Amino acid sequence: MKNLTINAMIATLFLITTSMTGCLSFGAVEFDECEDKDNCLTIAFETKEDYQDKDENPQRLADEIGKLLGKDVEIYTVQGAASTVEALRFGHADIGFLDGGAAWLSWQNHGLQVLASEQKGDGRSYYEAVAIVHKDSEIAQADLDDDPDTDPFDLMKGKTSCHTAALGSAGMLLPMGYLIANGYVEIVGDPDDIDSLRNTVTNHFSEDSSIPKSGIYYKYQGSLRCMAEGKGDIAFVKDLTLPTYCSDDDPKSWCFSGEFKSNSDYHTLSTIFGKAPGHPIMYNPEYMSEEEVTALQDAIYTMNQSDSGRQIIVDVLTTPGITVTNTTTHLGTYGGAIGGVPGINAYFNAAYSTDPDKDDSNMMMYVGVGVVVALAAGAGVYWRRNNMTE
Repeated sequence: MKNLTINAMIATLFLITTSMTGCLSFGAVEFDECEDKDNCLTIAFETKEDYQDKDENPQRLADEIGKLLGKDVEIYTVQGAASTVEALRFGHADIGFLDGGAAWLSWQNHGLQVLASEQKGDGRSYYEAVAIVHKDSEIAQADLDDDPDTDPFDLMKGKTSCHTAALGSAGMLLPMGYLIANGYVEIVGDPDDIDSLRNTVTNHFSEDSSIPKSGIYYKYQGSLRCMAEGKGDIAFVKDLTLPTYCSDDDPKSWCFSGEFKSNSDYHTLSTIFGKAPGHPIMYNPEYMSEEEVTALQDAIYTMNQSDSGRQIIVDVLTTPGITVTNTTTHLGTYGGAIGGVPGINAYFNAAYSTDPDKDDSNMMMYVGVGVVVALAAGAGVYWRRNNMTE
């Protein structure tokens, strides 16, 4: 009976500790802490359990920024966009990295601001959402004829569309937001439910429209391939997709098949649906002064100008560089561009949900530690008492 009780306590202890991976960080990578907390910059960062490639360790980024700022810089481990937002909201971290949707929502709901952004392959801090069709299609001809009575977007109804994914920015949200807002597409279903988006697409375009979750027609390359291989009439992609995958010099094997014989057979419509922002670096103006923000922007700019600094950015952030920018420039048009998509605000709120009033970022860790310690102590006392009586 005694052994059964002890085994049960040990099993409980094991289950709790293993279920809390990432909260207690037993055995995880440890990062340097600031010695002077009053002269310290804290970076919220989604870290790994282990960095087999030491070049990817965010400590390198912290050290380089610290050297340029002349102050200590430390890493504050977070898991996901919601915990990054919480860390910034409640002052646990000074800066953090978010994707475009989370950044826009945190700006709207919590007043977080942008100080810089990752760069795309061509050096921009954004990419543009476009539609590509065959040059001989009626859609292309309407785009090229300078006749105000022929509208390429009117001609898209009933055509088979190729999308990058169900909720991709350039491949779905931005083009659909534009088409809905400008009266070309009617919402089918509940306008406050993101699930209505698929029905809206298939109703306006075709039941055969490609909205993949995976496979060869998934993402930017897949959307363009979908059209190239005759599975669709329109490809919704970002502006760099065509030159990246189907240049005349080094095309993918599927680029020039069927009706597409060369790069010139592809026509990109002249109207841009909107700009998708790169992942920005966010901060909370309640905890960072304008002087501190400017100093950090200067340090980032300097880092981006040196070969060694850019290499750290590439290794740690997997982006070719960082551009100094601001909230209005970077996020100002994004919300309006996707605002017409059914249920988009509810979707973002659910995806990046945070408690509006309460800081719970460390509560689970403290509770978990307390439970583990209590169980461990209880098991030890029980074992000792029973051994002393034998």
